[in-house]
Amino acid sequence: MAITESMDSPSSPSPTASNFSGGQQQRHFYLAVDRLQFKMEMLVDLLGVAGRRSGIPMAVCCSSRDELDAVCSAVSNLPDISLASLATIKWAESAMTSVQFGDDGENQNNENKSQMIVVTDACLPGVLSGESSIAARILINYELPTKEMYMRRVSTCLAADGIVINVVAGGEVVTLKNVEESCGLLIAEMPINVSEIL
Repeated sequence: MAITESMDSPSSPSPTASNFSGGQQQRHFYLAVDRLQFKMEMLVDLLGVAGRRSGIPMAVCCSSRDELDAVCSAVSNLPDISLASLATIKWAESAMTSVQFGDDGENQNNENKSQMIVVTDACLPGVLSGESSIAARILINYELPTKEMYMRRVSTCLAADGIVINVVAGGEVVTLKNVEESCGLLIAEMPINVSEIL
């Protein structure tokens, strides 16, 4: 499945986009690949297209540090995305388009780039203990979590009108359907044209 972006003006939504827009409601999608080894390639394609929409705050959730490192390495050269891992950054609440790096004090504010955080489940913000949520416009579950962790990722990483995209391979579609049923969600197949949901 190739991911494309419509050549239409971004300000003129396609007829299909109106089917997905529900005011301030989060929307959930899945993107299936045949084999596990194609997941990273699909993620890079997806981020390459989504990143062309300047200033979109995005979060990618991984289950392990190894997967976080692999994702960061694979997407680090995308020209339209400013990337950091949650372990070393603080998401800027005011603009949501700037990232402040905690380790070296470097502040990167480039409005022409989409900002992206890659985070593991162990580093999700503790909203109940007073930490601010990430409030990303797009949340990508690179690794499919349990139903409890799925809901935690959504509540700590996603804006009220955000989009969740689950990248699944092979047999994970069955697990995704179980998450969908147990959480009372509707998780639709993602359109090939990303503009329909952005």
